[in-house]
Amino acid sequence: MTHPRPRLVVYTRVYPNSAQPNYGLFVRERMRRVAAELDLVVVAPVPWFPFQGLLRRLRPHYRPAVPAYEEQDGIRVYHPRFFCFPGILKWSDAWLQALGSLPLMRRLKREFDYELIDSHFVYPDGAAARLLSRWLGVPYTITLRGSLLRFGRSKAQKRQIDQAIHDAARVFSVADSLRQDAISWGHAPDHLQVVGNGVDLERFRPEDQAESRRRLGLPEGVRMLVSVGGLTERKGFHRVIEVLPQLRQSHGDIHFVVAGGASPEGNNRADLEAQITALGLQDCVHLIGAKSPDELRYVYSAGDVFVLATRFEGWANVFLEASACGLPIVTTRVGGNAEVVSSDDVGLLVPYGDAEALRDALRTAFEREWKREAILEHARINAWQTRIPQLLAAFQAITAPKSAAAPATADSSLADGAK
Repeated sequence: MTHPRPRLVVYTRVYPNSAQPNYGLFVRERMRRVAAELDLVVVAPVPWFPFQGLLRRLRPHYRPAVPAYEEQDGIRVYHPRFFCFPGILKWSDAWLQALGSLPLMRRLKREFDYELIDSHFVYPDGAAARLLSRWLGVPYTITLRGSLLRFGRSKAQKRQIDQAIHDAARVFSVADSLRQDAISWGHAPDHLQVVGNGVDLERFRPEDQAESRRRLGLPEGVRMLVSVGGLTERKGFHRVIEVLPQLRQSHGDIHFVVAGGASPEGNNRADLEAQITALGLQDCVHLIGAKSPDELRYVYSAGDVFVLATRFEGWANVFLEASACGLPIVTTRVGGNAEVVSSDDVGLLVPYGDAEALRDALRTAFEREWKREAILEHARINAWQTRIPQLLAAFQAITAPKSAAAPATADSSLADGAK
């Protein structure tokens, strides 16, 4: 049956929980705004293995204990367990995840009568959603995030991804670069709709720089680079640290602040600390740990330039958050970064892995007179309010009765989003 307000299950492993409060905030920010207009619950499966408690003794942050059920912002969030081999047999993750979720999804179908499964990340979540869709007779969508091409080396994973994209009722992509990757795999352009992430302008706004530094215990009267993200190799904090001695030699007392902690991708804090010590940068590199979303605007506001020398991104929300706090950006030309940092008025892009280009761009960023109002305007035009109507139109078109669905799918807002 259909309901006055479409009913969704948001299905993704990447969602905040009480043990990992900063994990997948970008998914929650998107979907809690959808929840103001539609009825939804969240199913966020948690990987499980019989001996993971022993592995946690060696890696304290490995698969932390997550409750089976939570309520966040008035939204029900379920965390069913599924069997997952640590580090091996990744081609089986989607099947095992779907099987582990099936009992809960059946119960929710009876109790909540949802009409759509909205999955995030194509693998394993999107591939698992395809299986659940077949077993439960409910359509599904996928939002492409992160990287698609990294799965190309595994034939088994790529086959599952191709099937999941092909069979989805609609595929959203947070960046056109990801959409183009899917098209290069042979998928129809009109099946793929770009709906980027947005920024919360109430949460992210400029604060006084001196007060922000005092609040965080950071030095005043120095130039400061800031970065935000999980402490993993992919984010490239070590690449910034590598060029810091040369920057300090030419531009004086520059400090580098990193807000972030361990993530499911890993934790390379020990490696960063060893690098900092080897380069003698203990007094000017500050690893301040993970900060809550409400604290992050003070991190951004404490800085002069935001930098992220990342290896790949789909659509990095940190860029819009930095812009909303008035910071210029220096980052790598990978994934969707050029779509977020879309103008020289907002920031500078450098080739990935080019230390000299990164150093020179940071020098330029410190020397340039940035137009703060242009940076803030960039954030305003990328606020969440510009994104959610596109999602609502698509969800309503999919869940509407067939007699009403045909004109909805031809709506110009959907066609524009696919361009």
